[in-house]
Amino acid sequence: MTFVLEGDAAPQVLIPQLIALYEAGRFPFDKLIKRYAFEDINQAFEDSENGATLKPVDTF
Repeated sequence: MTFVLEGDAAPQVLIPQLIALYEAGRFPFDKLIKRYAFEDINQAFEDSENGATLKPVDTF
């Protein structure tokens, strides 16, 4: 299933819902990201493309 989240959502409603899901252990967003040093940006792109991470986050 593919969908866009937040495209047509009301942030005042959606954000508290996502927080509630996280607190209930049903939305582990912290496990969906992987942090990369900026100098590893190419690895971040590669990992995103091959599915090694869902959301790469580059840090400066």
